[in-house]
Amino acid sequence: MDSQPNNPLHGVKLEQILVALEAHYGWEVMGQKINIRCFTDGPTLKSSLKFLRRTPWARTKVENLYLRWLKSQKI
Repeated sequence: MDSQPNNPLHGVKLEQILVALEAHYGWEVMGQKINIRCFTDGPTLKSSLKFLRRTPWARTKVENLYLRWLKSQKI
């Protein structure tokens, strides 16, 4: 397996991303930052994972939010 030292998402599972973002922001703020129903209407980890795994554009938005959050943690 090739190493990807410049890719902060390498080896990070979608579930880990959601758990970290939910712990930091909470579902309500995540729903404000990314207006998708899996965050605004009775959000759960299971339902969000199911939706994001089937919806590439939404997953990209979540990954971008995670990258911005990671960058802010390193400052």
